[in-house]
Amino acid sequence: MPFTHRRRAIALPAIIAVSALGLAACSSGSSSPDSSGSGETTDSMEPVELSFLVDNTETSVGIVQALTDAYTAEHPNVTFAIEERPGGGDGDNIVKTRLQTGEMSDLFFYNSGSLFQALAPTKTLMPIDDLANADAISDTFKAGVTADGMLYGVPAGTAMGGGVMYNIPMYEELGLEIPTSWDEFMANNQAILDAGKVPVIQTFADTWTSQLFVLGDFANVLAVDPDWADKYTANEVKYADGSPAIDGFVHQQEVYEAGYLNEDFASATFADGVRMVAQGEGAHYPMLSFALAEVLANSPDNVDDVGYFAMPGAAADSPLTTWLGAGIYSPTTTEHPDAVKDFMNFVATPEACDIQTEAVGAQGPYFVDGCTLPDDVPQMVADMLPYFDAGNTGPALEFLSPIKGPALEQITVEVGSGIRTAEDGAALYDQDVEKQAQQLGLEGW
Repeated sequence: MPFTHRRRAIALPAIIAVSALGLAACSSGSSSPDSSGSGETTDSMEPVELSFLVDNTETSVGIVQALTDAYTAEHPNVTFAIEERPGGGDGDNIVKTRLQTGEMSDLFFYNSGSLFQALAPTKTLMPIDDLANADAISDTFKAGVTADGMLYGVPAGTAMGGGVMYNIPMYEELGLEIPTSWDEFMANNQAILDAGKVPVIQTFADTWTSQLFVLGDFANVLAVDPDWADKYTANEVKYADGSPAIDGFVHQQEVYEAGYLNEDFASATFADGVRMVAQGEGAHYPMLSFALAEVLANSPDNVDDVGYFAMPGAAADSPLTTWLGAGIYSPTTTEHPDAVKDFMNFVATPEACDIQTEAVGAQGPYFVDGCTLPDDVPQMVADMLPYFDAGNTGPALEFLSPIKGPALEQITVEVGSGIRTAEDGAALYDQDVEKQAQQLGLEGW
C-alpha cells in the first residue's frame, strides 16, 4: 500500500493566500483537538442509531464508512445507518427536498461553499459552535460552512485540486512535457491523436463531471482579474462578457471540435473515466483530485501511472484551482443532537484525519489542526503539492461567491457535445445564475 504512518506536516497557507476574502490560514487552538466529545459523552446514553446520507462516489462513501466504523468501535452504543444518494443536480435536489420537508437524516455529507449556502442553513441546519474541537477547524474551512456568524459543518476529506489527471506512461512513450498553457495542452492532444490514442476523456453519463473545463479554469480567471468574483457577485461582470471568464466554455468547445474526445463520451461514467486514464485508454481526464480514491479502489496497480496538473489557461504557469473539502452537517430536525455533536467533534481530530487517510488515501492538506500527510503520497498528490508550496493556487469560484447556478452541468454537457456554442452556453449560464442570485436576495440583481 502507498500509505504509511510515517507523517510529514503540510501547511495550508498557499490555498488561503490567494483568497479575495482574506481568510486566515489556520486557527490555532490553545490545546490539541479532543476526541472525547462536546459535552456529555455518548457512552452514558441509551443505544442509538444515527442515519447518515452520503453521495455515492467512492471517496465520500469510503470516508463516511471509515469514520462511522471507527466511532462505533469506540462508542458501541452508537451505530449508523448509511444511505447513498446520487451526485450532481439530482443529489442536490434530494438534499434540499429532505431538509425542506423535515425528512433529512441525522447526519449528511455535502459540499461547502455556495452549495452549502443554498441550503438556507440558518433555517435548516443545527449550529455546532459549541463543539469542543471547533477551534481546531481551520478558519479557511469555517468560512465555507458558516452563515450569519454560526458554524454548521465539520470538515471531511482534504483540500482538492480541480485540474487534469494524465497517464504518465503515455506521456513518457510520446516524449510529452507537462503543459502549463492551453496552447501546450492542445499541442499535446494533437500529438496523442496522431499516435492513434484518445487525447481527452469525457464522461457525460455522470453530468456533473462535465463542469471541470469551466470550474477548474477559475484560478486562471483570478490570475487575470483578482476582483472578478466580487464583481460577479455584485452583478457587474458575466461569463458571456468574454475572456477570461468565458475561456473555460471556449476550451471545452475547442476540444470537442478538434475530435479529441473518447467515442463513448456521451455514455461513459465517472468510474469509466478514471479507469481509462489510469489504465492508459486515454491521456487526459479533467477532474477533481478526489478521483484518486477511485484509482486506489478499482485500479490500484496503476496508482503510480496517474499524474496531475492544473487546468491550462491562456498564460503559462497556470495556477491550480482549489476546492475546500466537503462538510458533515446535521439538520435541526435530528432527534439525537448530543450523539450527533459528539460524532462531529470526533471528526475534527487528527485521529479522524488518519482514519480517512487509511481509508481513501491522502488527497491534499486537511483542515484540522494537527493533521498531517504521509511521506509517500501517491503521484497525483505529489504533483499538486508544488502548487500549494509555491502559492500558485486560486480558490474555486464557489468559495468566493454564493452564486452557482444549478444548470451548469447540463449546459457544459451541451457545449462539450457540440450541441451549443461556448458563447450560447455562457449566456445561458448567466441567465441561470441570475435566477439563483435573486432567490438568494443579493443586492444588484
